Amino acid sequence: MAVDRDDHSKDHFITPQQLCIGLHIHLDLSWMDHPFTFSSFKIKSLDQIATLQSLGLERIRYSPSKSESEPLAQPTGEISPPPPPALSKEDDPAYKAKRERIQRLTEQRTRVNACEREFQSATKAIKAITQNLFARPKESYEAARGLAETMVDSMLTDADVAITLMNDKAGNEDVYFHSLNVAVLAMMLAKELKAPAEAIKSLGVGALFHDIGKVEIPDKVVRKTDPLTHAEQQLMQQHVIYGLEIGKKLELSGEVMAIVAQHHEHADGSGYPRGLQGNQISLLARIVTIVNAYDNLCNPPNPAKAMTPHEALSVMYAQQRAHFDANALSVFIRCMGVYPPGSIVVLSNETIGIVVSVNSTRPLKPTLLVYDPAVPKEEAILVDLEQEADVTVARTLKPQQLPRPIFEYLSPRRRVTYYFDAEPGGAPSA
Repeated sequence: MAVDRDDHSKDHFITPQQLCIGLHIHLDLSWMDHPFTFSSFKIKSLDQIATLQSLGLERIRYSPSKSESEPLAQPTGEISPPPPPALSKEDDPAYKAKRERIQRLTEQRTRVNACEREFQSATKAIKAITQNLFARPKESYEAARGLAETMVDSMLTDADVAITLMNDKAGNEDVYFHSLNVAVLAMMLAKELKAPAEAIKSLGVGALFHDIGKVEIPDKVVRKTDPLTHAEQQLMQQHVIYGLEIGKKLELSGEVMAIVAQHHEHADGSGYPRGLQGNQISLLARIVTIVNAYDNLCNPPNPAKAMTPHEALSVMYAQQRAHFDANALSVFIRCMGVYPPGSIVVLSNETIGIVVSVNSTRPLKPTLLVYDPAVPKEEAILVDLEQEADVTVARTLKPQQLPRPIFEYLSPRRRVTYYFDAEPGGAPSA
């Protein structure tokens, strides 16, 4: 699965008898025809050498520049006795581990598909809520509360909540993704802050309605990709006031109204509309402020100005930290991981992949969809770094840095859109 940047005209080949620890080898086989997680890796044990020799290959490709040792000399003179018969694929522990990995992959794909269906359903629900806002306000409020309750009930079922990158198959409904992103991330953060279930439900409703005042702002201003003029900025800031007027018609609760009113206030008093600071801002609004800022950095109106998830968290911590509740920001960064979903990463074995989910209890061990030209894109391999002790993330890339074949294979999203997957087997929440 590694992206080999070597010119294949300069490939080096050795026989299986020349293998030794420290060589970086490439298996020119289908992923299903060998027991290893990656098709390209550095040999670390005699057991790996024995398994490689049992594959029946006449020669094996390797990279001198990535190796820590030289191949063994080619045996001369007497012909070496053939290696002992390899274990059958049924009995070989390496193949058994590969079968278990494939089973986990199948189960994970099933969960991802279920998560995608839930995401599409939630997106359609938000669209209906927005469209019915003025014609049937009470119905819109009840629908929003029902959606929030459904998500919270699922999120609190298991201890492990994985934030998962979505495929954005909702056509032109990306206008609704921001509200859904903010709701999902805010509820995840509130769960990690151990907020009570009822508060998380109110938070979900507030997050879904936090930008509702923008329905009163001309679309050409809301969607403008060039910098806003001073007058346009002032108009845009009015969405908070418009949101409060709409919230009164919807008879939103005090907690929800506080989110609508305060989601642009900053802990240091630099926000709007009232310049509140610190504990003058409700805790639920402080949570929404963080995830709203994050999603706006990742998904601005002009996609060319979008930051990678990794960059957005770095900017929030390094440059904007004073704007946010310190404890909530720290927990949010921990939950999203050093490499949030949507990040393009290069692993220590030169594999390139896109982070598709991160578990809040294992933030340094995300799950990746990895590039392997030998595997069809539709069957791309998911690798859980928690299961791969020898592999780490080496660095991140911007999507535009990817060679076109890898870009098309990984398909980085134009928008970074999330939902959540409550993984089975976690301890029930108290």
